[in-house]
Amino acid sequence: MDGENTQTLNRQLGRWVSGAIVAAAVILGLIVLYHTSHHPRTDDAEIFANFIGIAPQVEGPIIRLEVRDNQFVKQGELLFEIDSRPYQYALERALSDQAALEGQIGDERRTIAAQVSAVSVSQANILSSQADVTRWAAAIDQARADVANAEQGVNRAKAEWDYANNNLHRVEPLLAKQFVTVDQVDKARSLETALAEAVKQSESQLRLSQAGLKSAEAQYEHAQAVVEQSTAQHQQSRHSVLTLEPLINQRGAREAAVQTARYNLDNCRVYAPFDARVTNLIISQGAYAHVGQQMFTLIDATTWWAVANFREGQLEHIRPGMRAEVYALSKPDERFGGVVESLGFGVTPDPDLIGSWASQPGNLPDVQRTLNWVHLAARYPVRVRIENPPSEVFRVGESAVVTISGR
Repeated sequence: MDGENTQTLNRQLGRWVSGAIVAAAVILGLIVLYHTSHHPRTDDAEIFANFIGIAPQVEGPIIRLEVRDNQFVKQGELLFEIDSRPYQYALERALSDQAALEGQIGDERRTIAAQVSAVSVSQANILSSQADVTRWAAAIDQARADVANAEQGVNRAKAEWDYANNNLHRVEPLLAKQFVTVDQVDKARSLETALAEAVKQSESQLRLSQAGLKSAEAQYEHAQAVVEQSTAQHQQSRHSVLTLEPLINQRGAREAAVQTARYNLDNCRVYAPFDARVTNLIISQGAYAHVGQQMFTLIDATTWWAVANFREGQLEHIRPGMRAEVYALSKPDERFGGVVESLGFGVTPDPDLIGSWASQPGNLPDVQRTLNWVHLAARYPVRVRIENPPSEVFRVGESAVVTISGR
């Protein structure tokens, strides 16, 4: 009886243990399922950093090469130097051309000032000659008045002489008859002689006034000719005044030539744009550098990412800003913190599924699908920025493991 009770107790205990094991397995499976769903993990990840190809912007022989392959350089350090003498000469020639232009502009300014002064002088000559025309016009009027007065004087003198002459001829016959005295006859003869001389003087004055009128008219015509000549000279001097506009318009081109020459001279020395690693160095000192021909590559050592390819079913649990853990396979025991920066929204489609056009080259990432049970799930790149990355650990293209740890 006691043996039967013991066997029954053992069977019940076995069932309880088995149930507990099954329940623990189920709970553990649920925990693992929750963890893998809400904290996705992938070993399909690579370490990535920005990199640029260093190519010269001017050509010439390399006289200094200050870096070696795989060297770490700080921002602002000299990478290499190209022979700058041709570009220094080009800058000096451009500066000389610019100075020559400014000197030419100065000379033209002085010439224009002299021409403007000549215009002012010709304008003053016009005003002076116009004043002369006015003055000689007044002189003509005055001469005409003098001629008129002289003509009146002649007429008056002739009238008086005619009267005296007639009186003389009237009294002379009366002297023989003793009707007049000798003294009266002499007075009449003296008066006639005086008036005859007065007529001659008035006629002389008339001729003098007429000559003055002709002289004033001649001077008036001369003054008008001077006005016309001064006006013509004024117009000519105005049209001969130069303009600085053609020379001023050349200033921009000369300044651009100076800036271009200075830019080329500055580009003879190439400096590191950021803290970086030198890689793929394929040139040595003394070689001839060509514009645009890449010499080596700089890997930006300040910012590193892990580009992790997650299955499309895991993307719903990943959002930008989430915390992540990154393990580089070169140091699998060292954990690096990171932040999800972005999720990819496109990859190159599988040509086996939608046609051969999908295999044509494009700009979408080409992420290979991996076997996930039976269905091949597409994978999308998730960019995780690594916080405080050490400069000596990471390499571009290095394999990594990324786990999304949540908020």
